[in-house]
Amino acid sequence: MVPPTTTPGRVKQRRGEGQWALGYREPLNPNERSKKDDNPLNVRSRIENIYAHGGFASIDPADLRGRFRWYGLYTQRKPGIDGGRTATLEPEELDDEYFMLRVRIDGGRLTTAQLALIGELSQTYARDTADITDRQNVQYHWIRVEDVPAIWQKLEAAGLTTMEACGDSPRVILGSPVAGIAASEPIDGSPAIDEILRRYIGDPRFSNLPRKFKTAISGLPDVAHEIHDIAFVGVEHPEHGPGFDLWVGGGLSTNPMIGKRLGAWVPLDEVPDVWEGVISVFRDYGYRRLRHRARIKFLVADWGPEKFREVLEDEYLKRKLVDGPAPVVPDVPLDHVGVYPQNDGLFYVGAAPIAGRVSGSTLVEVAKAVERAGSGRVRLTPQQKIVVLDVAEAEVKGLQADLAKLGLQTEPSPWRRGIMACTGIEFCKLAIVETKARAVELVSALETRLADVVDGVTAPISVHINGCPNSCARIQTADIGLKGMIVTDERGDQVEGFQVHLGGGLGLDAGFGRKLRGHKVTAAELSDYVERVVRKFVAGREPDERFAQWVTRADEGDLK
Repeated sequence: MVPPTTTPGRVKQRRGEGQWALGYREPLNPNERSKKDDNPLNVRSRIENIYAHGGFASIDPADLRGRFRWYGLYTQRKPGIDGGRTATLEPEELDDEYFMLRVRIDGGRLTTAQLALIGELSQTYARDTADITDRQNVQYHWIRVEDVPAIWQKLEAAGLTTMEACGDSPRVILGSPVAGIAASEPIDGSPAIDEILRRYIGDPRFSNLPRKFKTAISGLPDVAHEIHDIAFVGVEHPEHGPGFDLWVGGGLSTNPMIGKRLGAWVPLDEVPDVWEGVISVFRDYGYRRLRHRARIKFLVADWGPEKFREVLEDEYLKRKLVDGPAPVVPDVPLDHVGVYPQNDGLFYVGAAPIAGRVSGSTLVEVAKAVERAGSGRVRLTPQQKIVVLDVAEAEVKGLQADLAKLGLQTEPSPWRRGIMACTGIEFCKLAIVETKARAVELVSALETRLADVVDGVTAPISVHINGCPNSCARIQTADIGLKGMIVTDERGDQVEGFQVHLGGGLGLDAGFGRKLRGHKVTAAELSDYVERVVRKFVAGREPDERFAQWVTRADEGDLK
């Protein structure tokens, strides 16, 4: 019997999602039209030959707010525009005539010479700005388009690039900061990262994706693999030996999703081919009609991991993948802060700036300190930290002292160790509130106020501060996640504040934080609020209970 709401004989057609593989090739939104009109990688020649000579006013708007991103360039926020106006102004009203420039550092791997160069370029061209991001990049601000060709020339001469650091492209590949030297690492993913870079970065076949594509490849579960578009995590197969477990479809922002295991074991030499297969599935089947649904996580959510693996194997790899085990889940998150033995008798030393905020001058001095300690290798981490490799035992204390003088502590408080923040309203056009300076203020306050409860905090309590809902600072997977917004204070004034997420995490606590209905915290109340919640946790926790576990059973009143 036909339901009364259905017209007999008519089958409702589902609207196309803009999937190329299903024939939807026409431009469906302005972003897709821009990429079809001109491959974004072609913008480099215009920057070098036209815009660097004509200045900001000469830049085509389609390049300025679109294709520039494929080379790591975003216009930064014009100073003096408060957060309440972020969503009400047109892009050209928010644009300053300066740029953020993102230096792509795959695996976070740097020599001291490269680190010093990054610092020197900051001093020369970026007003000494340099932030370490949670994707192992370094971001500059105050960059003029006139200076970009010279910056590129110097970076590329040192083996660095900004190519596809942003845009609808395969962005920087995260890797373990201790790849190849960690005693507990089942396999080193660095060769796979290098091969993917060699084969695919800058390849026009993958420069027009539905949206960004984020990759993590690590022998250890230390790169937030659960929230990547694709991730390869080191495992030991009982029959085939060391290799990687394959995950797809993770991501945060306004629709957070934990990635799905495909249940496949991938040997090291096959990682690049499997990576190409997955990114090709995304390119061909990804949703292009609506920008907010154009990430691979939506495709994986609709298909399920079984169908995704079937399409990957049958249409792209033309072979079946080997079934394999899940990766080991660490007892505590791996941030590599502190001093640890390497597998070769040397040591690595991890240090914590506050929320990745450093400077070009600091990076130059770090490079000098590392060389004085007899090392030539530095790593940036997905937690906005710095790790120095290959330090002889006799040099460790001297290096720690030198780093401490630069504000980089190797034995930090739980609050300094666990803080993370995005760029915020200081430079970002999407932001609503200040983040970096607020992180510094919060850490300083908590180190004083909570000095008496440090022994009750057996693992760092992560506090992540984000300037808008996009979660660049991974607020949904923090113990205490703070999403910037304009709120009403007790006097009825509109002020900067935060929506609170509590008890998110990765690893053992993989999942998203608990949002308290209607609960907002003003920026002025932030230190009081965090102190109050931490004290309630320390007082009410069970033995060995983690913060995320406590949050799930705590009364709502204890979380406010």
